[in-house]
Amino acid sequence: MLYGMGHAGTTDWPGKTGLRAMDMAAAKSFRTRAPVTPAGVSTDSHLRLLTLNQITEPAFVAAWERLAAQAGEPNPFYEPWFLIPSLRQWGASERVVIKAWFTGGRLAGLMPVVRSARYYSHAVTHATGWLHANSFCGTPLIEAGQEDDFWRMLLAHFDRSPRRALFLHLPKLPADGPAYAALARVLATGARGHYVAEMENRACLQGDFSAQEYLEASMSAKKRKELRRQYNRLAEEGLLTFERVEGSEGVAAWTEEFLALESAGWKGEEGSALASSPDTIALFHQALAGAAVAGRLERLALRLDGRAIAMLANFITAPGAYSFKTAFDEAYARYSPGMLLQLENLALLERPDVQWADSCAVEGHPMIERLWRGQRRMVSCNIAIGGPLRRAVFRLLKAYETRPRPSSQTSQP
Repeated sequence: MLYGMGHAGTTDWPGKTGLRAMDMAAAKSFRTRAPVTPAGVSTDSHLRLLTLNQITEPAFVAAWERLAAQAGEPNPFYEPWFLIPSLRQWGASERVVIKAWFTGGRLAGLMPVVRSARYYSHAVTHATGWLHANSFCGTPLIEAGQEDDFWRMLLAHFDRSPRRALFLHLPKLPADGPAYAALARVLATGARGHYVAEMENRACLQGDFSAQEYLEASMSAKKRKELRRQYNRLAEEGLLTFERVEGSEGVAAWTEEFLALESAGWKGEEGSALASSPDTIALFHQALAGAAVAGRLERLALRLDGRAIAMLANFITAPGAYSFKTAFDEAYARYSPGMLLQLENLALLERPDVQWADSCAVEGHPMIERLWRGQRRMVSCNIAIGGPLRRAVFRLLKAYETRPRPSSQTSQP
């Protein structure tokens, strides 16, 4: 505290099919058409298109959890405890389909996909990895070492069945991750058109430092002195305590407290708070409860006389972490309670299971970038699919979007 604040065996697949988990890849009910295996990929590899009902079957969830544990790159937003609640809220209305890749009889890749008629502000039909406003990473879950084959199979699938989609859009991929590196390798081996459509640099916490060492390196002595003054003045208002909690005990009450705290501020006034919509209330409750059961949730709070004045939820997904949501009481803004809580959050640096932490904050965030000095580059890319005519149209889109533009123009298409 910086300022003194006290493998599993096979199981039966329930329902009509009576399948074992290891037989999922051969299930006829999962087939959409005869699979085509691209060159260089094992012939026992198949891509299946699954519905919400199918992916919530216990045997599939167990295989999914094993995949998340064995993935070469973590993504909490595509793990069962987060993606299933997301799909329950918006999956049907947005017609989300789960692309599940099986190889050797096991689930080795998973990615939610939609066919959309809107591409940013343009009316261009395309296929895209699915994210919603409260999910912040689009990298698929892929078994470590299988990344190249996953991309080959996925691209072959869209070549074979593009439907109305002009291209494939892959949003918010970490540029330094193994999934994006594998995609680059696969694209480099052929003549398939592609380009980066958007980039953003998010504040990231990483480095071989203690929390105190990181603070001293990232913030001036003058600013650290000011934060100590604010902490001392705040402590004069009552009993100031800090808590860090893992596990499921009290998570429902903590979630309600967070929702109330966030909605009492400017987000509530603008209608952008989680509590402003029944859909996001349900998502937040279910995701945090699921994350706690999965051992993925860390909850932080700064309390004054027992009442939370700043709160923070982290998803711990070794070897990384995602700082999912934070809120503070604006009545105490002059004491910077949100920043004081972030000082305690620097303890992520000292966790042996965390090598980096993603802020999930927009680029240029005025608070977190004062403290978290690292950057994590996220890229969104477009890839040509289908036959010659479709790829010719894609070349026109690429030429338009990559044309020289004034430096003051944003990177978004």
